[in-house]
Amino acid sequence: MPGSLRTVRGLVLACHPGPTVVVTGLAAGLAAGLGAAPAATLLLAAAVLSGQLSVGWSNDWLDAARDLAVARPGKPVVVGLLDARSLRAAAVAAVAVCVPLSLATGWLPGAVHLVAVASAWAYNVVLKRTALSWLPYAVSFGLLVQFVVLAQPGRPVAAWWATAGASMLGFGAHAANVLPDLEDDAATGVSGLPHRLGRARTTLMALGALMAAVALVVLAPAGPPAPAGWAGGGAAVVLAGVGAIASRTNPRSRLPFAAAMAVAVVCVVLLVLAGPAIER
Repeated sequence: MPGSLRTVRGLVLACHPGPTVVVTGLAAGLAAGLGAAPAATLLLAAAVLSGQLSVGWSNDWLDAARDLAVARPGKPVVVGLLDARSLRAAAVAAVAVCVPLSLATGWLPGAVHLVAVASAWAYNVVLKRTALSWLPYAVSFGLLVQFVVLAQPGRPVAAWWATAGASMLGFGAHAANVLPDLEDDAATGVSGLPHRLGRARTTLMALGALMAAVALVVLAPAGPPAPAGWAGGGAAVVLAGVGAIASRTNPRSRLPFAAAMAVAVVCVVLLVLAGPAIER
């Protein structure tokens, strides 16, 4: 494979494409649901995408030595697609793009988004190794919803339940996201909250937080839940139950992780479907 194609492939893998696509899609979906013009939605999505790219690339840049130490499979640095210096340059370039794109949505929403990105960087730099590892996720997800709403005409703010639900979504996503790498992380000195709690309690914490997020989005808005809300809530209950049972019967199973991620996707869809109700 030519060197340039190898580098591009490495950058795609290192940006953590799954979370990057989900978070960017959440922002774009929320904006579209609020009735934003296509151009405004594209600008907002581009700002979020550049921020997510910077977060993903900085994560793999700062973790390069740890990933090499445990030969973590699938990591571009480990398989030789690119080196830490290239990831650092890409992360800095993404930040340089993120700043003007964010501020182009308005000074206030732009500043909120940049704080959310800075919070995610704080996780990569130091907080992932502390008991406060959950905090950047909760802060950044909550601020993401505020950013999207503030970027709308008239500068409305997000309803409390939308912000709280997004924060709980971030908390649960952090716990679930760490599950596959708990042992490798612990072997290289990472000791965030999930590592301190252990696999069984972290699994239950992830599922519980994600279910709380779904409950907020379904039950907290004024008026009775829509049929989609009941359907999504029911699906989340079933998925969380499957994950909890799998965790008890086989602690090493990947099914609890998959179930938690599925509940997170349900919550994202319900937030998008809430539309103008998330404005206050």
